[in-house]
Amino acid sequence: MKGAVGTLVLLILAVGCAMQECREHPAQSDISRRAAYGTGEKLDRGVVAMLTEKGEVYVGWRLLKDDPSDIALNVYRAVGDGQPEKLNSLPVTATTDFVDHAPLPDHRVRYWVCPITGGRERESSEKVPVANDQGKPHIAIRLQGDYTFQKVGIADLNGDGRYDFVIKQSNTNIDPYEKYWKPSEDTYKIEAYLHDGTFLWRKDLGWAIEQGIWYSPSVVYDLDGDGKAEVAVKTGEGDPRDSDGRVRSGPEYLSICDGMTGEEKTRVEWLSRSGLGDYNWTSRNLLGIAYLDGSTPFLMVARGTYNLMKLAAYKYRYGRLEQVWYWDSEKDGRRYYGQGAHFMHAADVDSDGKDEVILGSCVIEDNGRALWSTGMGHCDHCYVGDIDPARPGLEIYYGVEKTRLHEGVCLVDARTGRLIWGISERTYHIHSRGLCSDIDSRYPGIECYSGERDKAIRWLHAANGTLIANQSTWDIGVGPAAVYWDADLQREVVVGSRIFDFGTDRTHITGIEGHQAAWADILGDWREEIIASVNGELRIYTTTIPAADRRVCLMQDRLYRTDVVHLAMGYPQPPMTSFYLAGSAVPEKERSGKQGTKLTSLD
Repeated sequence: MKGAVGTLVLLILAVGCAMQECREHPAQSDISRRAAYGTGEKLDRGVVAMLTEKGEVYVGWRLLKDDPSDIALNVYRAVGDGQPEKLNSLPVTATTDFVDHAPLPDHRVRYWVCPITGGRERESSEKVPVANDQGKPHIAIRLQGDYTFQKVGIADLNGDGRYDFVIKQSNTNIDPYEKYWKPSEDTYKIEAYLHDGTFLWRKDLGWAIEQGIWYSPSVVYDLDGDGKAEVAVKTGEGDPRDSDGRVRSGPEYLSICDGMTGEEKTRVEWLSRSGLGDYNWTSRNLLGIAYLDGSTPFLMVARGTYNLMKLAAYKYRYGRLEQVWYWDSEKDGRRYYGQGAHFMHAADVDSDGKDEVILGSCVIEDNGRALWSTGMGHCDHCYVGDIDPARPGLEIYYGVEKTRLHEGVCLVDARTGRLIWGISERTYHIHSRGLCSDIDSRYPGIECYSGERDKAIRWLHAANGTLIANQSTWDIGVGPAAVYWDADLQREVVVGSRIFDFGTDRTHITGIEGHQAAWADILGDWREEIIASVNGELRIYTTTIPAADRRVCLMQDRLYRTDVVHLAMGYPQPPMTSFYLAGSAVPEKERSGKQGTKLTSLD
């Protein structure tokens, strides 16, 4: 009897495939049921449908790292639960997008894609509506009131393979430095939303956490491998403010909250204030993710920037936090003192498959031991990636805040910290996030941009140190950003409300509103989105320019993904990749990346 039933099931499946009818399944069935532990996030196709200025509908979706090289896709639409209509005459293989030139004028229309492997259609993606059916150039998620947010954590909260959002509101930042500090007027709130705008929960951090980036780091990530992200956040208790409004005492915790409910699951004490000195120094905190063993996401808790620096690694399993190791700069002498940054990176700098932690001008090994320090001091920006593809391994680009006679702007080898190139002139205070992105196709590798805070002095260098431009030829301030937006392999520059190509007058979009909280490949094809905070809204700006080729979702590169995780804390900067994206015209999954690969050093 069991054999007959099995034969009947196989026959039904075969008939369904022969009819080339795309079977709709819940989104969860499009995701491997394998545990996320050690294998990365399980993503669905991330399908997005956007109305263009021409009145057409642009449809984009993800190529995943586990997809076979010969995968093709069919694109479908239907009105409500009506009869599916296949839109492509031939399976789509060259790109992961499609333009519906004759869309139906019905708000019930849904789009989806079906992968084809081995000559057969497989499970469909989720069906999605036109996300901006009002014709606006963005997707809007309504918040619970007319307020703004400062930070956004991007992760899958409910295990359906789509990215959800955890925001910290409002967009208020108080710096602990005595010339900038002022009393907090309110408390920070953390809120969680699903990708479709469903509001989940709100958590008030209370008066123990002042309204500044450095008091309240948080990250959102799947820490225990169950496919659903947790929220890790610095918390306190009660109202420990002094009479002037500063928080100098009281308990401090690293809390783990359930991503779907906000319920605190566990807590441990945060790194202590002891030894750090005055209020400005003790108030500097960071939080991050690093794959210290190559397969497990560890929580990295840091305190201190300008003098004593502390770092602890935690593993979250079975509802408990376990400290794995602890490091502080007193163990390794003055060269590690005051080397902090305003951001944290995790990257495999020595090519052993395990992440090191880049705290700024110093790097800590996966085992908690100091690896190297430049000794240059606090850097205002620090980028880690395959910046110069002519060299093996990764590089780090620095803009050093402290006055220096030379090398205040420099590139170093990520494995050793040895100088590759640096400017020979004096610098005074290299400021803000600078920029490290491939924006100029004339030069191989990634371009590096920095500027002075109080002087109109700018530098744009090629990866090999060639000076491309200075303040007289290209001045875009000290806080630009960049995104992959059009069809080429260079990033486009983002300054204020405008996205444009370097070296030309070509502008792709203007009118980006609000505070830009993140730049990341969170839906559609491999190009990137801008997540912005506008009063009462979380906005997602995404490209509708047809692609020229297809590439694996950037979020499946570990270095890029942890950079995006860290955008939920610290000063934001566009994420980097562990490979040189423009180095080949084929998808990155068909080339061996540098992360986890043994490489010979030039040093």
